[in-house]
Amino acid sequence: MIELREELKSDVEGIDNIVRNAFDGEDEVALIHRIRNSQHYIPELALIALHNRTTPVGYILLSEIEIEAEDTITSLALAPVSVSPPFQNEGIGTFMINESLKRATALGYRHVIVLGHSAYYSKFGFIPASEKGITGPFKEAGDSFMVKELKKDALPKEGHVHYPAAFGI
Repeated sequence: MIELREELKSDVEGIDNIVRNAFDGEDEVALIHRIRNSQHYIPELALIALHNRTTPVGYILLSEIEIEAEDTITSLALAPVSVSPPFQNEGIGTFMINESLKRATALGYRHVIVLGHSAYYSKFGFIPASEKGITGPFKEAGDSFMVKELKKDALPKEGHVHYPAAFGI
């Protein structure tokens, strides 16, 4: 049984281990720590997946970013999504993404940006950001730079995504 809840301070070490093992390195662990210590962190969208209510097996984080258009618009970045290797391919990532998008919608957010595998994220309704006139700092990302509207027609006709300093971009 998998349960999803907001992260607690006592979860940090477990989250670090999940992310470190899922990505085989420290870059994403450091990213999470920088976001967590920034004004762009949203506790309600920093979620840990627990197996049998005790064992941390997954983590997902959505944080605020901006889209510069006629006005500056607040959006969300989905990064990272991590599942412990022994629990991968069991639907935990799908569960975390779907639940986090529901929670983001309930909090009033209108769209989410992700840099990831287009074949995977398209299952959740993400499309290449370029199809919505949205650009970002990733020159070679192509269809991997994606967006999902949580509310229909919420995106401007064109805009440029700015990531906060915590992303190191």
